Amino acid sequence: MTTNADRPPHEPVPACRVYTGPDGHTHVEAFAFPLGFGSPSLSALVPVEGVIFRRTKPELDADFHPAPRRQFVITIQGEGEIETSDGTLLPLGPGSIVLVEDTADTNGRGHITRGKGTADRLSLFIPVPADWQPPR
Repeated sequence: MTTNADRPPHEPVPACRVYTGPDGHTHVEAFAFPLGFGSPSLSALVPVEGVIFRRTKPELDADFHPAPRRQFVITIQGEGEIETSDGTLLPLGPGSIVLVEDTADTNGRGHITRGKGTADRLSLFIPVPADWQPPR
């Protein structure tokens, strides 16, 4: 008999973080949430402070700005992109998970947010506590 403990873990859940580096520029770094063994395969619990629902038009073009708080931005529907001050373009589509950490207190330039395509973009903003760290 095979048990959940005998099954290999599933592929981790990919995500990116947008952060201000020591050079004052905003950068992108990939990370992933490891999943446990068995089915369903779950990550460790991530503490959050609430959920904000957001709808933006595809014409959105928000010039350089810091993130209002340390938070996940998860795209549910539609398309967009983040451009960092180092020139990196990070596409946003359904299922993309981004941890934005380039807040005003990091003294960086921030990032540009743009809409793409023809449909509104629906996303979730999920603030996380200051002491929570993404998996490394």
